[in-house]
Amino acid sequence: MEQRESGGMKILFTGGSSFTGYWFCRQLLEKGHEVIGLLTQKRENYEGIRKERVERLSCEMELIEESPFGSEKMIDLLKKGTFDVLCHHGAYLKDYKSEQFDWLYALETNTKNIKQVIHLAKEQGLGAIILTGSIFEQNEGIGNVPLRAFSPYGLSKGLTFEVFRYYAQLYNIPLGKFVIPNPFGMLEEKRFTFYLISQWKRGNIPAVQTPHYVRDNIPCDLLAGCYGRFVEKVFVQKGPFYRSNPSCFVESQGAFALRLSREVSKRSALSCPVELKEQKSYAEPLVRVNAEPAIFEVQEWSEERFWDDYVAYALEHY
Repeated sequence: MEQRESGGMKILFTGGSSFTGYWFCRQLLEKGHEVIGLLTQKRENYEGIRKERVERLSCEMELIEESPFGSEKMIDLLKKGTFDVLCHHGAYLKDYKSEQFDWLYALETNTKNIKQVIHLAKEQGLGAIILTGSIFEQNEGIGNVPLRAFSPYGLSKGLTFEVFRYYAQLYNIPLGKFVIPNPFGMLEEKRFTFYLISQWKRGNIPAVQTPHYVRDNIPCDLLAGCYGRFVEKVFVQKGPFYRSNPSCFVESQGAFALRLSREVSKRSALSCPVELKEQKSYAEPLVRVNAEPAIFEVQEWSEERFWDDYVAYALEHY
């Protein structure tokens, strides 16, 4: 299948309300593609930062409510029209940090009616599938071996990939796996960087409890730039399987906290001290990172501009 006369592709996207999903949709739209997003619930039911992301995207693309992966609404949509690419970014996340995370239910939700979905999409001329993976799943990235899943959530993501790979091969549809490390930036959830900056704004000294973990923190816009290029590559080149493992700041969490401190203090009146605690717990692998420097893929990206925009946003909103 060739790209449309306008030069853009028609993309069906799940998971646009998430932090990275929002940036991926934005990137695909900026590259001239038509993106239709599937929401798992009604727009009015989203709250907080997810609501803001959904509202922003609704100004630029069509969003279909109550249409999780494999739902009747999604299947009806596939019956009515042809999509060039299916980007399955959404995943079941409830209690994803907990050891009680229901990995089996997550797998069922992530792959619901997958045979029917892919069979129908293939009949309609689907050109590629892009599945989002996580550095937290088994057999991903580089680091301490064996490369085990970090958690039941990571396990569910790895199993989801195996199911998609099986059906993509069965129906001879090109499959791309885009593996996300630790993204941060504007419109993020209240995680590590949010904690640090919000503490500095209050005049407190934030503590890093696990400074020795070596992780791969990547700015959201740089990650999105890699994603947009990867989607186009998989669609155009038509190979059976592709993988992308974009990487940026590979360093200990203590070093990354100090990096953030420098960048925020340069752009504000805040002193941004950090307390690096003695790490006592090593429940997770010491090292787990991606291996492909993202700046080589998105050479026009400006680190200085990212920090300018991110720090200004964080100081206003956190």
